[in-house]
Amino acid sequence: MTKKGDFIRPNDREASLIATRNLKMSRSPHAYVRGNTIKFYEWLEAQKKGTLPDGPPSWICGDCHTGNLGPVANSAGRIEIQIRDLDQTVIGNPAHDLIRLGLSLASTARGSDLPGVTTAKMLEQMMAGYEKSFEPGFNEEVDIEEPKAVELISKQAASASWKTLAKERIEDVRPTLPLGRRFWPITKKETQEVEKLFESEEMRGLATMLRSRKDDARVKLLDAAYWMKGCSSLGRLRYAAILRVGGRKGKKSDFCMMDIKEAAPPAAPRSSRAKIPTNPAERVVEGARHLSPYLGARMRASKLMHKPVFVRELMPQDLKIEIERLSPDEATKTAYFLSAVVGKAHSRQMDSDTRAKWLRDLQHNRSKSLDAPSWLWTSVVDLLADHEKAYLEHCRKYSLERDRG
Repeated sequence: MTKKGDFIRPNDREASLIATRNLKMSRSPHAYVRGNTIKFYEWLEAQKKGTLPDGPPSWICGDCHTGNLGPVANSAGRIEIQIRDLDQTVIGNPAHDLIRLGLSLASTARGSDLPGVTTAKMLEQMMAGYEKSFEPGFNEEVDIEEPKAVELISKQAASASWKTLAKERIEDVRPTLPLGRRFWPITKKETQEVEKLFESEEMRGLATMLRSRKDDARVKLLDAAYWMKGCSSLGRLRYAAILRVGGRKGKKSDFCMMDIKEAAPPAAPRSSRAKIPTNPAERVVEGARHLSPYLGARMRASKLMHKPVFVRELMPQDLKIEIERLSPDEATKTAYFLSAVVGKAHSRQMDSDTRAKWLRDLQHNRSKSLDAPSWLWTSVVDLLADHEKAYLEHCRKYSLERDRG
């Protein structure tokens, strides 16, 4: 149980967010890689032109690490493993997603105390899985084997229900948000603004689109709170809201939980030739529709307190893949599978000629001793070293600050 003294008041949010973010990123090198996207973009910006392949401009995740992939359900409840976080999505170079995923997988391997040769094999399998997804009629459910970490989360997603979601997200099956470490109090003004948001016709339509809810069903806000989730909430709006859809209490009503998140301009580099929505929330929704159709169809862009936000209903099946420890065999299978998911998201946007050319470009610069392109191997090794140094410095500063506190 959370005590009253643990509640985070609105005036204390910023300091609490910084402290929580610093704690999360100090836990492991992989946590630091996941939480410090900007470090990755700084490295990209420093690369000389021609160092990396220039892939066909496509919608990319922009922050393609393992934690941003997982089961996603469509409005009918069908589940697929797709990209589930699109905050940084842009029309850019698909090679950037490959490098970011390779870095994430390599840092997981280091956290699992796996030898360097396993990292090399993971990158080889990563490229094999990515290229496999470009084959005509590719279906990851049939064409590739789910690794244990993915199979486990897929089974959990398939059996999930509202009670599962409630216990996972709000620790109870009652339609309220328990204030504590994850959910923080909001002001009366904030509550009124969230309530106003769901009075709009577009947001009401979002709340009634799933399952068998009636299009004209009444939508009422029952509870709302600031949501401390991940490291990207720092300095931005992030709210959870519980709605009742349908009749009054006990009369054919249904409950749903909404995620409201402020969208910011992307740090991910975009193609100079690309036309992308200037509104950050519209950009996120558009990118989701191309990369993760199941998720994109369930998202809407709007404004809250004059800031762009995107809104989606959280479904019980929406889970993220948590990979803490891997065996050598599971490491290579996981790399193969996840890269195939990313490849499918990229390839569905390309015509056959573009796909064929991109595959030819990817296969350049392969040595006899490593069946992964040299640009990928060199990039991941450089990034690992760069992030390791930054991670240790982060831990030193965090320790000093904690001691002073």
